[in-house]
Amino acid sequence: MAHIRLGELLIDAGVLKEEQLKKALTIQKETKSRLGDILLESKMITNEELIDALQMQLGIDFIDLSTITVPVELARFVPRNIAKKHCIVPVKLIGDTLYIAMSDPLDFIAQEEVKAISRKKVVPMIATKKATEQVIEKLYGSEGTARAIEDMKREMGKGDSDIIPAQLRQSADTDANAAPAIRFVNSIIERAFVEQASDIHLEPQKDEMAVRMRIDGLLHKVLTVPSDLQNTVISRLKVMGGMNISEHQIPQDGHAMLTVKGHNLDLRMSVMPTTYGEKVVIRLLDKSSKMVSRASIGLDAADEKKYEALLQNSNGIILLVGPTGSGKSTTMCAMLTELAREEVNLVTLEDPVEYDIDGVNQCQINEKAGMTFASGLTAILRQDPDIIGVGEIRDAETAQIALRAAITGHLVVSTLHTNDAPSAVDRLADIGVEPYMIAGALKGVISQRLVRKICPHCRKAYTPTAEEQQLLGMQADSEAVFYRGEGCPECHHTGYSGRQAVFEILMIDQKLRKMISEGENAAHIKETALTDGFVTMQAACRKLVLAGVTGVDEAIKAMNSTVEGN
Repeated sequence: MAHIRLGELLIDAGVLKEEQLKKALTIQKETKSRLGDILLESKMITNEELIDALQMQLGIDFIDLSTITVPVELARFVPRNIAKKHCIVPVKLIGDTLYIAMSDPLDFIAQEEVKAISRKKVVPMIATKKATEQVIEKLYGSEGTARAIEDMKREMGKGDSDIIPAQLRQSADTDANAAPAIRFVNSIIERAFVEQASDIHLEPQKDEMAVRMRIDGLLHKVLTVPSDLQNTVISRLKVMGGMNISEHQIPQDGHAMLTVKGHNLDLRMSVMPTTYGEKVVIRLLDKSSKMVSRASIGLDAADEKKYEALLQNSNGIILLVGPTGSGKSTTMCAMLTELAREEVNLVTLEDPVEYDIDGVNQCQINEKAGMTFASGLTAILRQDPDIIGVGEIRDAETAQIALRAAITGHLVVSTLHTNDAPSAVDRLADIGVEPYMIAGALKGVISQRLVRKICPHCRKAYTPTAEEQQLLGMQADSEAVFYRGEGCPECHHTGYSGRQAVFEILMIDQKLRKMISEGENAAHIKETALTDGFVTMQAACRKLVLAGVTGVDEAIKAMNSTVEGN
């Protein structure tokens, strides 16, 4: 079988043409990439076609890695460097035979390496490249985590039940000689980064501590820690975050920086006492990530025109509204990135500073030192600013200073917690801002939510039920077509992969400005705006469902989150 070439095999299977192979081989000479990767990236073939062809021609079984849990002990048969080099993961051991999942089962050199290292018979199995890479990261991360837990247990068994500050204060590296608690914490953070989690939750329970990660907006349990080790782990996190390790009765906040796979992570920590011990939540912010842009936040053509019109203002205030976790900070970053020019002085006041923006003077809130949004904003106005970014309007004083700045010739961009765009007017009035000031300063309000996107690899069309159409506010239509993800290895059988923002943008024109100055409430403002083409969150969600971007369940969740504000 060693003489078989992938290109010839795919041609024999009828999924690749001679011309396509020649083109791919030319690219391969230039890039030195794997032929299979080139064929997939250039969309000459699909993953399904590749797998089917390999199965048919070679008689090799396909394995869906998302449906199995690979035992951690198998990692010792295939070293991490070999696994990553050849995209190989051991999946099971039966007697003297080691089964390995490979994205390229024609890589016979890799198979021979595994044979030599493991001293086992090797049977290849086919798996997708993405699934294999994901399992590699999980398996070898879990191996390190498991080893660290065992080492912590041994230390406890020696009588080291108390935390040794000197050990815990070692540098945050992943060296094998580092203290077990350090290695354990680092392995959790690394796994969260690889799986693109936004938050890590460490939750003490009666008999153990659960570790959950928020991925695509949902929490997933990834592992548990024996309860007798939880204080050691939490103490390590406290040391990293600069918190008091001897204090267990009051909430604490901390901050740390850690480099993972060449990326500088900003870790924001919150510790809260609970019935079974202290709970820790860690927010991960990637300081090395590419800056977000207008193109990346998910605006459709109509919304982009409104977005562009808002950015053309030289004064006034633009508000970004929505609940926590709706993507407001990301959209604000995209706006400020676009507004940052050499000829303007752009200053921000944030808590925390989530993105580093070139050409922008960014200031961090420090309430302990007296640097609040109100005091910081007052100081910024003495810095000759043209554009001001305010992380959040939380109180009357901050709101009044921000709106006064907007009226006096500055462009202000800020966030506010409200359910929908029209409710921003009521919210500002509720915290004590006069209607005339709101009317004079407000240029527009962008309300947004995040919805999960249907996995493109398993997306299928279907005819919706009358009930589904009704939930979306549609008339029953037998010809309507909706989409859903059926679940596949690429999306871990969730049917969803990634998230996208959905918007409603309220532009403040003269008619609405007059209504605001007269003290009209959000309901009347919304009613008037609808007659002038205002697109609500509900309508925007329906549009995404009909376009096959998201599913009915995600749309309804986003729509229901605005009901209170209607």
